[in-house]
Amino acid sequence: MKWKVAQWAELRWWKNYLQGKNKKEYYEWKSNYWNDLLTRIKPHFQVPENKLLVDAGCGPAGIFIVLNETKNKTVAFDPLLDNYQDKLAFFEIEEYSNTRFENCGIENFELKEKADVIFCMNAINHVSDIHLSYRNLIQQLKPGGTIVVTIDAHNHSFFKHTFRKLPGDILHPHQYDLKEYEDFLTGNGCQIVHEERIKKEFFFDHYLTVAKKH
Repeated sequence: MKWKVAQWAELRWWKNYLQGKNKKEYYEWKSNYWNDLLTRIKPHFQVPENKLLVDAGCGPAGIFIVLNETKNKTVAFDPLLDNYQDKLAFFEIEEYSNTRFENCGIENFELKEKADVIFCMNAINHVSDIHLSYRNLIQQLKPGGTIVVTIDAHNHSFFKHTFRKLPGDILHPHQYDLKEYEDFLTGNGCQIVHEERIKKEFFFDHYLTVAKKH
């Protein structure tokens, strides 16, 4: 039930957020955001060429919008993808000819061939089953492959446990601190090779983590 409410709130948030925005200007801004992030972590990770990339929980403006311009095969998926296409005038699948889209959740997504890189950007705490989601993402990754995750991690134990009991953060069914998010990766056969704080706030800090599958 928590997840269903969160998904309803997510779609409503996007509709309200995009209302009144200029489509071209918004996607230019979002492309710059993703490119800046990738540039920032170049010493630790660079997008390869001629590989299979995945944008897990892509939303209507995920990192696929810049991956689509690379010499790679990209797969982007999200359980709300059909809703984004039907109800958000901004999002049109036809504009991304190098990306294959699927309406699917992280828990049950399956690739015919394993991915070289999986991006899961601002999505992992939106899922229904976070343990299964991490397990499945890493199962879909080649040995030696890279997973890049961004997440809001709790700064204070008190608020973490309070938000778990009360709807203080309706969009996110899962509330964890950074160590717990790290354990999801290392406990599923990955080694963290880089981690940095992207943004600092009171309740949550926003982190980017790069990990390699053993």
